[in-house]
Amino acid sequence: MSIVSKSIVSADAEARYLSPGELDRIKSFVANGDRRLRIAETITGSRERIVKEAGSQLFQKRPDVVSPGGNAYGEEMTATCLRDMDYYLRLITYGIVAGDTTPIEEIGLVGASEMYKSLGTSIDAVIEAVRAMKSVSLGLLSGSDSDEAASYFDYVIGAMS
Repeated sequence: MSIVSKSIVSADAEARYLSPGELDRIKSFVANGDRRLRIAETITGSRERIVKEAGSQLFQKRPDVVSPGGNAYGEEMTATCLRDMDYYLRLITYGIVAGDTTPIEEIGLVGASEMYKSLGTSIDAVIEAVRAMKSVSLGLLSGSDSDEAASYFDYVIGAMS
């Protein structure tokens, strides 16, 4: 839920107008909208490159993942791993656009750790994949754009830890 929605829901629940502080936060959210969209467009436009390079980094750092018995062993399972990486990258762009981690939490993180554990997938490897995507993505951004995007990658990493 965006800061706009949260503010409205909160004010309505208390049957009051938006406070000056809430209006200032909404103003800042709107003012930074173009920047958030630019970041999401950059990541979205480079998603194949990001996932491919991050996958290569993951498989070099964690050869156990692609070795016999690993969760990404074989062509089909490697493709599944890359698909999952793409999924988390997409969730991160949702958070960036919303200016909030709620879409990431509600769409993709609720139950993720339990699911991976039940599949025998190493959470550490998933976290390493997100770290690799963060590294590649931030290399495409600069300054405050990089800082903004980093916080959403860090949120996913922290939520899975």
